[in-house]
Amino acid sequence: MGRFLRPLSRGTTYTRLLHLWVPMLFESVWLFIDMRRWWMPALVLIPLGLIPAVRLGEGVQAQLLLAPGDRGGRNAAISAAPSATWGDRLRTVLWLEVRMALGAVTLGATVWLPTIAVDLVRSATGPAPVDNPLFRVSDPHWAYALLIPLTLLVLYGAVVGLGELITAVARGLLGPSAGERLAALEERTEHLLERTRIARELHDSIGHALTVAVVQAGAARAAGDPRFTDRALDAIEETGRAALEDLERVLGVLREAERPASSRPTLAEADRLLESARASGAKVEAEWSGPVESVPGPVSREGYRILQESLTNVIRHAGGVPVHVRIAVQDADVTLEIRNPLTTRPPGPGPGGGLRGSGLRGIRERAALLGGRARTGPADGDWQVHVELPLR
Repeated sequence: MGRFLRPLSRGTTYTRLLHLWVPMLFESVWLFIDMRRWWMPALVLIPLGLIPAVRLGEGVQAQLLLAPGDRGGRNAAISAAPSATWGDRLRTVLWLEVRMALGAVTLGATVWLPTIAVDLVRSATGPAPVDNPLFRVSDPHWAYALLIPLTLLVLYGAVVGLGELITAVARGLLGPSAGERLAALEERTEHLLERTRIARELHDSIGHALTVAVVQAGAARAAGDPRFTDRALDAIEETGRAALEDLERVLGVLREAERPASSRPTLAEADRLLESARASGAKVEAEWSGPVESVPGPVSREGYRILQESLTNVIRHAGGVPVHVRIAVQDADVTLEIRNPLTTRPPGPGPGGGLRGSGLRGIRERAALLGGRARTGPADGDWQVHVELPLR
């Protein structure tokens, strides 16, 4: 019984009833003007619904009174936006007509059913006859009291049922259009891509810094040379400072959605990556060709991260081996090639050994997002990362 009566304790039951009553205010005013043409307001709703702003107003009302729990949500079933297409306008017209029709039914139910209940009480208790437009009682009798609960039950069903019905109709006619759903999907896709990009940024930047720090600390402990230890600490300090700067950039993207990406490092700053790798023991030789400074920002920034991840993998999995880096800027693309001798060093127990697959996958994803290609793996006795990124 308590579950059956639970809708009576919900605020939405009464806000939906109010929403159904509102159109009848205008209808009531019109009836004072011309009762014989009671259907005129329904005709006025047709051009009214074609106004784009009307859909916005109806959507706001519906969200507030019919489904307040969805108001302001990303996936709200009722849209609060102006009509963007003729389909939206026609659905708004249909919504206004259905809302008025259901409002008329609701008004009749909430006015006549309580009146009938009162007349049934009079018929059961009073000696005077009842002259109601819906029924007449000339001979009062106590048995009419048995019909009172039925009348109240019908009233309860009408209030709750019509509220649920108008909410379902609102979700169907005022719900997001195909264009709005597509825009929401694109927004969510952009959000997920941004999260993926931030994850790659953290993986490449922080992973590189930690790898350098771990390798330098281990080498300093093994060397037992104070001067080598000083150089290792300097390299750890410099790499850590650069990692903190990168971390601040990434966190800035999280804090400020409109923060430009131009603050991220580019290929023009690749020298610090090469020096960091050399300080970690790798024998890096670099070959440059073409105007690196002219590479477009997005390509240059992603190229920097690809180079960073490639050098991190060398330090993490191969140690102090010769590394050949080639950066070639041509008319149509920029080529990055990082080669190092294959070693028998097992990747598992080393620092971060289990992350190589994730880093290589990130390299391929970065290249694919720019329409480029990436090849990673053994080649002529070396481990090679070969990436081609289009400039246009």
